Amino acid sequence: MMTSAPVSAAPTQELAGKVALVTGAGINIGRATALALAAAGATVAVNTRASRDAAEAVVREIRAAGGQAECYLADVADATQVQQMTDGVIKRFGRIDILVLNASVRRETRFVDMTFEQWKVPLSISLDGSFHCIKACLPSMIAAGGGNIVALTGSNVLAGGIGKVHSSAAKSGLTGMIRALAREVGQHGIRANCVSPGSINTTRPSHRSARRDAKGIVPLERWGESDEIAATVRFLCGPGASYITGQTLHVNGGQWMF
Repeated sequence: MMTSAPVSAAPTQELAGKVALVTGAGINIGRATALALAAAGATVAVNTRASRDAAEAVVREIRAAGGQAECYLADVADATQVQQMTDGVIKRFGRIDILVLNASVRRETRFVDMTFEQWKVPLSISLDGSFHCIKACLPSMIAAGGGNIVALTGSNVLAGGIGKVHSSAAKSGLTGMIRALAREVGQHGIRANCVSPGSINTTRPSHRSARRDAKGIVPLERWGESDEIAATVRFLCGPGASYITGQTLHVNGGQWMF
């Protein structure tokens, strides 16, 4: 069985001078993305809703490596909090060039047992939260003459998933939102794309079962790592992806081939 090779940082700082806001950046893919963008030279605003200690640990790690970062507490589903956060980032760093929409919830509930309140939670974060964040960040990107928006979706958008009707609907809506947005903002030099992770080794809620062996499920015979998703986000935000917009990059080891 093949094992994962460490994802090494590129020798250049292709995002030097850029300011990135990463939502849900305290753990897992969000944390890895904040670190990857900082390694590429970007100043990073590390957002979290409640995990201040985790987000501040990410900030310390970035600073220890010589980068710039600040922690910002905000619930992306709350328009007022998002605007205050965005205003704070711009006041501190002068601009926002990159927005990574990573904040989400991973609750599993079978549809027959799902209440309307449970249905609304993923939509309020993935859809409403993305709306609030994009609306707040777009003026800075337009003024700067360009920018990058990257949304994290997931394989369940196309493959489905038991207990994930609500989150699949939310991520499907987000995918459509980003595609339509790409058509509107391209004239301003702003690119908008999605990254769709497959099964990734992350810190998992205690109620979710342990992950099975990947052999026989994933052609690469292993689950992915957060760093591999972060590397894809970093690529989409960099000059090597300058002609990519309105797309979804599937990073799943071949588990799903769309």
